[in-house]
Amino acid sequence: MTPARVASPVSRFVPPPLPILLLLLSFPAITLSVNITALLADHPDLSAFAGLLVTSSVATELARRSSITLLAVPNSVLLHASFPSPSGGDLDIRAAASGSYLADVLRYHVLLQYLSPADLRQIPPEGTLVATLYQTTGRAAGDLGDVNITRSEDGGVSVRTPVPFFPSNATVLDLVAAVPYNLSIFTVDSLVVPYGLDLTASENRPSAEINVSEILINARDFNVAASMLEASGVTEELTQYQRGAGITVFVPTDEAFAELPKTERLQSLPAEKKAAVLRFHVLHSYYPLGSLESIVNPVQPTLATEDTGAGRFTLNISRVNGSVAIDTGVVQASITRTVYDQNPVSVFAVSRVLLPREIFRGGGNGGTATDLVTTPPPEAAAFAPGGSPEVATPAARTTSTQGQSNDAKSSARKSAASFLLHGGGILLYCSVEILHLLLV
Repeated sequence: MTPARVASPVSRFVPPPLPILLLLLSFPAITLSVNITALLADHPDLSAFAGLLVTSSVATELARRSSITLLAVPNSVLLHASFPSPSGGDLDIRAAASGSYLADVLRYHVLLQYLSPADLRQIPPEGTLVATLYQTTGRAAGDLGDVNITRSEDGGVSVRTPVPFFPSNATVLDLVAAVPYNLSIFTVDSLVVPYGLDLTASENRPSAEINVSEILINARDFNVAASMLEASGVTEELTQYQRGAGITVFVPTDEAFAELPKTERLQSLPAEKKAAVLRFHVLHSYYPLGSLESIVNPVQPTLATEDTGAGRFTLNISRVNGSVAIDTGVVQASITRTVYDQNPVSVFAVSRVLLPREIFRGGGNGGTATDLVTTPPPEAAAFAPGGSPEVATPAARTTSTQGQSNDAKSSARKSAASFLLHGGGILLYCSVEILHLLLV
């Protein structure tokens, strides 16, 4: 007997007009931020791997990413085994832990794609290439920043470099944690070293730590920057940050400091803000000039980012007209020459003082001392104490009058009307009106 069909109710769904679809698609996608180190903290057998993520600054990079897969190496493997080195022989990870190349090895264990156990079971036997975080640094030649994931006949999943003759590979063991479509963490039975990256090269580096201030004094033209670094104590911080991923320092010339408008009173800032500006000139990773010219991810965190949180005090680095350009959101500068470049430290001269938008509002456009940002971050200032939304605006000048305020409001209304009558404003206006008619 054939089951009786149940009559389906008539659908009252009316496809939304095209303007509404365009309006909805115009809203930015929401990404979920997951604290990976907090997830790893629940697994003591991964404490050494989690510690390396933190000390190498890779954990900070992961805080800004979503839809990734992390391949974590257990303590029993990481601390008591050797791994193949591209230069031949075996590598003791404990001996290489202070090398700046280690950060790139850790980035090689971050797959830029969310993979679930079901996804791994669907990997074809011949394998598939998946990009890693190491590929985004610009330091991997060709596809050497990818990993080749293969599946054996018995269902085992292996991760290896794309170079067939290089013996660095690992087998996926267990799923540790998963936030669907955002993050998955698997354990693997070995560290995978990317081909062409030699951790043993750290043996050839100078044993003495590099004093950035001395480099600037010897190079001349950087007396102001050198004295500010010494007076603020940031020089000692740079010496400490050389361990791990290394550092890249952008140093304004004395001429760049002299060209600062008098309204930008950098020297009169409180000590903590002056130190933040100096840290804003430093990336917590070693980049030679060639890597900066081909950098994949233009938005780079600085040492100041680590003190204030992800998304703040970042630099936008790109290649413009054959040179490396640096945009702070307030000023645009360019690299004029290489002052020092010896792994794990690179120092570059820049044409302007890098002013962070978190401290300077006016920047190179004539900002005044009252333009110093004293409001909390956007997420902290999203609502006023009373619970009502409040938009942070510059403090009103004491010379403002009620008439000027009314003129400003009138001007704002005219500007809004002008926007609605041109270009995208028409689309937005029509979309809102159509949506109102559908809902009424």
